[in-house]
Amino acid sequence: MSNDQSIRICFASEDQGLAEAVARTLGAGFALRATREFELGRLSDFREWCDVMLLDLRSASTDGDYEPGIRLMEAMNQIKGHAPFIVLCDSENRSLLLRAMELGAYDSVSNPPNIVELRLILGRAHKFYAAEKELERLRAATSSSGKLHELIGTSPALQDLFALAHKIAPCDVNVLISGETGTGKELLARAIHQMSGRGSRPMVAFSCVNLPETLIEDELFGHEKGAFTGAMMARRGRLESADQSTLFLDEIGDLGLGLQPKLLRVLQERRFERLGSNTGINLNIRLICATHRNLDEMVRKGTFREDLYYRLNVVQLHLPSLRERRDDIPLLAQHFLHLSAAQFGKKAKRFSQPALRALEEYAWPGNVRELENAVQRAVVLSEGHAVDVWQLPVSITKNTTEEATLNGLYEEEVRQFKRRLLLRTLRECGWRKAESARVLGVARGYLHRLINQLDIREPEEIMPEADARTGYVPVKRSDFPPVKQIA
Repeated sequence: MSNDQSIRICFASEDQGLAEAVARTLGAGFALRATREFELGRLSDFREWCDVMLLDLRSASTDGDYEPGIRLMEAMNQIKGHAPFIVLCDSENRSLLLRAMELGAYDSVSNPPNIVELRLILGRAHKFYAAEKELERLRAATSSSGKLHELIGTSPALQDLFALAHKIAPCDVNVLISGETGTGKELLARAIHQMSGRGSRPMVAFSCVNLPETLIEDELFGHEKGAFTGAMMARRGRLESADQSTLFLDEIGDLGLGLQPKLLRVLQERRFERLGSNTGINLNIRLICATHRNLDEMVRKGTFREDLYYRLNVVQLHLPSLRERRDDIPLLAQHFLHLSAAQFGKKAKRFSQPALRALEEYAWPGNVRELENAVQRAVVLSEGHAVDVWQLPVSITKNTTEEATLNGLYEEEVRQFKRRLLLRTLRECGWRKAESARVLGVARGYLHRLINQLDIREPEEIMPEADARTGYVPVKRSDFPPVKQIA
């Protein structure tokens, strides 16, 4: 990664030695600038420059209250589109971690940080920030030109689709849109309509799914008064309503064989009659159809007319599923989060790192529609600035929960192994810390931290007191000679 492509980090910390060490060990792909300032007004240059902010809350603490770092996070939340911030603090301080997450921290790292873990989190935060900026760019493009309508995505497949839609929109040709349910086929149809010469008139939409033929025929063609029992007055159909505009027929593959020749005749003659009438009505429409079915296969099986298929399929556009464009998931999720937060008056601005990972790893059988519903639910349940993983539907977090359980078991196994190794070494070295650190090959300060983290106590601290009734007298390690080390 070149310097131009490096992830730019602003590291706010009173410990300049730590800042230098982090900058040195992060290595290629990262550019770090350190500051001791925790006042937002004095960080303007850093904020404009950086992609991610790293806040050392431990060094920012004043008598243990962490106020400088907390105030900085609160002030940053007032700025639209600020860079994500990651906090460094003691992992045991759960109240501080929860407070940081409530204020919208992207993630947290123990202090001093594990560099491998820090690199991964910085990379994810930068990816998230890049998605947010791209979303803002697309919003600006949409509001200024209206060419993308509500379709959002930067994946190559979707960009190619957008380019083709721009080309065919001004031409009055029939369009067939294919794609799974929930991919946004109607949104694409509306975008094509708005970019066409018919865009000044409203598009007329109708779905053919799960309706009897008689009802579909009435909906499309309309009827005259008295055409059938209950026809108390004349009624215009969707075809007539779409005159001089665009008619969008969703799920055209569900159209019955009895109605297919009637629709074919309308497309050939540009003329139709209402039910119960012999008077023809001239028609000037553009037809856009959509389906999740394989019409080629239906033609081979004889369940869809081949001549109608060729009439509809002048230009075919395929909308890829969300599984085929996973890079768009953070972009879409953030877009739906902003919309839902504004709709429900919530403070949510971003997803926590576990929540975003769960969204990226889910299969999304319901595609964009399912993603929108999941994000809406999570925003409704959210209370702070960040949407957490537990606020997502269980179907999405199931795999993440199972993975977290396995990780928890693994971490507990590692913890117990460290504890056994440390206890054995301390016993063999007569509980002398310096000697134990030398045998283990670690720094003495790190050994002391391990002893505290693993809750290891020397024998005399856990031994029961002497009991005069039983004659029990505790034996202290000082009563024994030191253990000799065998080379």
